[in-house]
Amino acid sequence: MTQEHTRSGYFFLILILGTLTALAPFSIDMYLPGFPAIAKSFGVEQPRVALSLSSFFIGISAGQLLYGPLLDRFGRKTPLILGLLVYIAASLGCVYASTLNSLVILRFIQALGSCAATVASVAMVRDLFPVKENAKVFALLMLVVGASPMLAPTIGGYVTAAFHWHAVFIVLGAMGLLILLAVIWWLPESYKPDTTLSLKPGPIIQSFWTVATTPQFYTYAFTGAIAFSGLFAYVSGSPQIFMDVYHLDGKTYGWIFAGLSIGFIGCSQVNSLLLKRYESKQIVPVALTLQGIISIILAFSAWNNWLSLTSLLVLLFLYLCCMGFINPNTAALCLAPFTKNAGTASALMGALQMGIGAMAATIVSLYDSHSSVPLALTMCGSALIATLVLFAGRGQIKNTVAAEKGSAVLSH
Repeated sequence: MTQEHTRSGYFFLILILGTLTALAPFSIDMYLPGFPAIAKSFGVEQPRVALSLSSFFIGISAGQLLYGPLLDRFGRKTPLILGLLVYIAASLGCVYASTLNSLVILRFIQALGSCAATVASVAMVRDLFPVKENAKVFALLMLVVGASPMLAPTIGGYVTAAFHWHAVFIVLGAMGLLILLAVIWWLPESYKPDTTLSLKPGPIIQSFWTVATTPQFYTYAFTGAIAFSGLFAYVSGSPQIFMDVYHLDGKTYGWIFAGLSIGFIGCSQVNSLLLKRYESKQIVPVALTLQGIISIILAFSAWNNWLSLTSLLVLLFLYLCCMGFINPNTAALCLAPFTKNAGTASALMGALQMGIGAMAATIVSLYDSHSSVPLALTMCGSALIATLVLFAGRGQIKNTVAAEKGSAVLSH
């Protein structure tokens, strides 16, 4: 193989893995501008539509625990293909959903399917690339994930305006189909099935328990997951805030959502530069403290009805910037102690992140208040509780295992 072919093959492989990684974020963000249309279509209050977002988060949380053992037992491609088939079927089901409850259930099933893509892409990076290149590959995939919240709501806004909200799920189903064809035809099987691996509940539960009871894991996994739940609250509540409270249309909301996501993406890249001088355990408490201060200002301003659109955007941007420093460092620290159980630790970390995030999204969706107060209080609570968990848990860690300098951990 020539060097040019090697480079093109490398690029194509990264492209396929990147689309697998982006499937879940696209599924989360692309239909957000359609919330008012979905609410009108089903005759419900707009905040209740966010229950379909919460069910998606719950599906991702449960699915990560499911696919970890399956990918080790049966190889990477077979569970991945089955998951993508489930995703495509559920996406088409969403097109024909006749009630909000049916949409909520179908979104849960859609999330279970998308999980296969998320978990398999991470596992295949470890399989297909040398260890020394993993950080670089994960960084490239992070850029794809980061681009998703910038592109998906914008595209969703235009699709919804032109064809109604049902068309968004047709687009997602078509995306799933194209990814499925790429996986079948061009993605190599990267892992030989391990027929000795037990899928009995006992050994699997024991493995998860070993990880969960490690002080460094539970301190940073819960700190990161609780802090990250503020982002889920923002994603769940932002359609109502911007389109109902501030009366913006779906297209404008898509552009604002994209612009705010630059803070999270940009700071996650700046974090890589900071790691050359500081350790992850030094960065996390500073970023959390700043996020707590920003969230208190946000909540106090919302409570007193002082938030203009501009001040809200500034505070949300700063909050998301802090998240860009917190998320990669807590993820790296909670995975650092593990070599043998790294896959189990990664699955458990992702499940905690999505499960706690689903709780935050549900809390926001249950309030019909036409104000930014529920969102602001939920985001504030997540930041302050995460800070308490960090400072309480650090005392239980006898010797912190350092995360590798310059490593990049893919968030789910």
